[in-house]
Amino acid sequence: MKAIRRFTVRTVLPEQLQPLHELALNLRWSWHSETRELFRSVDPDVWAAVGEDPVRLLGEVPAARLAALATDRRFLRRLGDLADDLRDYLTGPRWYQSANDLGGEPPAGIAYFSPEYGIAAALPQYSGGLGILAGDHLKAASDLGVPIIGVGLFYRHGYFRQSLSRDGWQQERYPLLDPDALAVTLLRETDGTPCRIDLALPGGRTLAAQVWRAQVGRVPLLLLDSDIEANTPAERDVTDRLYGGGSEHRLLQEILLGIGGVRAVRTYCRLTGHPEPEVFHTNEGHAGFLGLERIAELTTAHPGLGFADALEAVRAGTVFTTHTPVPAGIDRFDRELIARHFGGDAALPGVPVDQVLALGAENWTGGDPKLFNMAAMGLRLAQRANGVSTLHGAVSREMFRGLWPGFDAPEVPITSITNGVHAPTWIDPAVVRLGATEIGQERAEEAMAVGTASQWTGLERIGNSEVWELRRTLRAQLVDEARRRLRASWQQRGAGEAELGWTGTVLDPDVLTIGFARRVPSYKRLTLMLRDPARLRSLLLHPERPVQIVVAGKAHPADDGGKRLIQHLVAFADDPAVRHRIVFLPDYDMAMAKALYPGCDVWLNNPLRPLEACGTSGMKAALNGCLNLSILDGWWDEWYDGQNGWAIPTADGGTGEGVLDPESKEAERRDDIEAAALYDLIEHQVAARFYDRAADGLPHRWISMVRHTLVTLGPKVLAGRMVREYVERLYVPAAEARRQLAGDASDHAGAKALAAWKATVRDAWPSVRVEHVEADGVGEAQELGATLALRVQVALGRLRPEDVEVQVVAGRVDESDRISEATTLALKPASGSGGTDLDGRVRYEGHLELSRTGPFGYTVRVLPAHPRLASGAELGLVAVPVEPGGLEAGVLR
Repeated sequence: MKAIRRFTVRTVLPEQLQPLHELALNLRWSWHSETRELFRSVDPDVWAAVGEDPVRLLGEVPAARLAALATDRRFLRRLGDLADDLRDYLTGPRWYQSANDLGGEPPAGIAYFSPEYGIAAALPQYSGGLGILAGDHLKAASDLGVPIIGVGLFYRHGYFRQSLSRDGWQQERYPLLDPDALAVTLLRETDGTPCRIDLALPGGRTLAAQVWRAQVGRVPLLLLDSDIEANTPAERDVTDRLYGGGSEHRLLQEILLGIGGVRAVRTYCRLTGHPEPEVFHTNEGHAGFLGLERIAELTTAHPGLGFADALEAVRAGTVFTTHTPVPAGIDRFDRELIARHFGGDAALPGVPVDQVLALGAENWTGGDPKLFNMAAMGLRLAQRANGVSTLHGAVSREMFRGLWPGFDAPEVPITSITNGVHAPTWIDPAVVRLGATEIGQERAEEAMAVGTASQWTGLERIGNSEVWELRRTLRAQLVDEARRRLRASWQQRGAGEAELGWTGTVLDPDVLTIGFARRVPSYKRLTLMLRDPARLRSLLLHPERPVQIVVAGKAHPADDGGKRLIQHLVAFADDPAVRHRIVFLPDYDMAMAKALYPGCDVWLNNPLRPLEACGTSGMKAALNGCLNLSILDGWWDEWYDGQNGWAIPTADGGTGEGVLDPESKEAERRDDIEAAALYDLIEHQVAARFYDRAADGLPHRWISMVRHTLVTLGPKVLAGRMVREYVERLYVPAAEARRQLAGDASDHAGAKALAAWKATVRDAWPSVRVEHVEADGVGEAQELGATLALRVQVALGRLRPEDVEVQVVAGRVDESDRISEATTLALKPASGSGGTDLDGRVRYEGHLELSRTGPFGYTVRVLPAHPRLASGAELGLVAVPVEPGGLEAGVLR
């Protein structure tokens, strides 16, 4: 019979063991090895059986064992020491509290919104890289003392659990999560009742949610949950599962995340006294509606503040991070659906529906006027935006340049901060212990948290034999884990005990091990390694230099193409001739990853360039001494140095353009070329170096690469470095801008003035033009170091000279006279010109130095200028010479 209601019965701990609850409910245990070891010692068998989950452990450990621990003085001393250590960690000053070179007053609070979070396998609220990145962001913020509040949704079924059918087809199941069995607590009002967030829906309906709080070290994570009795069945299902349902279901999730999330933050700050956030960080477009709620807050609290004024105030304190390198990856909704949910009785106060639609409009060439674009809204609501690697920043500037017409892609105001990974989560404890032998335990812990290069020096002194022994130990751990998981997978596929003897001998702890694990969209090319099956077999079965491969990954439940890729790979791996050398492990999650990254010698990544925004799995592998073998995409494009791994050549010149259709002949040719390059690298460079042993049996050149990887990539790939960059480059400037627009009296006089100025400039801009440009000394050939005296006449119409900046843009020119590698020089109004004449004309002058040889060109342009703008391109307005050639005027050869 099926139960009609489900709940968890918790163990009553003896008073002496009460601190165990405190330790279990703070997710710091997920990256604090001493706390994990304490929980393991409670009952090693139960600890393993519950998937190393402290909350479940305390619910299932026998009462007799707890009674024994309550009188175990050694255990109680350890428990007391770790409880004290946690309290010190939560209250003591850290980097953020002592940093004095941030360039401004740091924000008192920051709200970080993401649709998913990968904190620990025991809290399955993530699907892949976006969620893992968000989890690592919160953990690193905690270690650094950054006052972040995380905001997300609580999915009752999380993401799916993966298994395989007998024929290798992916199957999904969605086990129900019981919050009472997780490291979360319900946010309650002072009278003990659960906090409730209400959102108006069309037709007079209401979407209500309660708020679960997960404590991630020092960082609270608020998760909104619509599965409450106040809702109808349809509304209860809004937070049923991650990335499930149709378009309206997805929209309701994003409305709850953005609008409901802001209200949850306000409630949390009211109840706890946490400082109100000065900066709101939107991790991808899913939470973009948070900006609308903040506009509504301002217009409600300040009746004299209009929508345009509030928009400026909100933009100033908002940061938007895009992770999507292709338009197809962006959430887009039918505009009529948006109008229905933000108009009528569902409208937000002070936020007209036409203004909402304008924020998400695809009003650029090639855009779809019928769709509402969440990324476009996110960018329009944020004054500061970034991609997640240097290359991805460039891709994003090109992809979103339509929002800033008239500007070349390099000037689109989207910067980049390369992702990082949380070292204490992802480095195997054995690697930490080996490093600590040379640099000390305290310094090793600080190096993982803060991550300056100097803190990693000293690792180069670790001996070759110690490095090699560690690598074999980690490889052997992975082999044991893979055998266990493979056996369980075949049992789920219907195999009997008599069929499974071979699973105990798959893989070899002394064979070169390559790892490949990620989501399975087509652009990540799970099956590129199968392009030439015979060639792959020869690598796997090489008599002297064999290779073994461990593969894992999930396809989206609606992606049959991805499922076919998995089935294709599983069919190859099922072949008795090679199944001891290649395995597919289903149900890839954080628990599997923690064995996979350290245990591999090489991490394989072969996406279509430039479609991998960052690719942090290779970073986690590198932290454990694993070498990368990757297409030059994402983070690898900027940090590959020839000694930390291998770069797989791309067949399209690295642009990724024109070859993305997987059915095209060009795509087939590209995959053939890149697969052949991959096989050649593995056979002639990777395997050759791994098996190149000296008289002492050690592969010294390989070990040198491992050591170089740890020393040089270690500090670069850290989430601590990433969060410090967010603080210094985005959070502090955003907080300063917000304060300036709010004003000392919080009357938002600055926001009103900026909105009025922008309206004036937009209205007057059609009259702004460059009328005349002349230069002394222009000839067909010029000498390096010569200068050109420039005089420019500009018509400003109703604008003042201080409203604009007149610039010379100069640089190398190509055959079509397009300027690249440009530099800009601001011109000044000519002295004695008497300012603006009756027709609004002003003469500007300046000197342009010819600082480079070869084809050289310049042009002149006018941009809006205001001290509150974060970029000259912010308004998307530019005036250039009205003459043939336009931007190419003034070419010198």
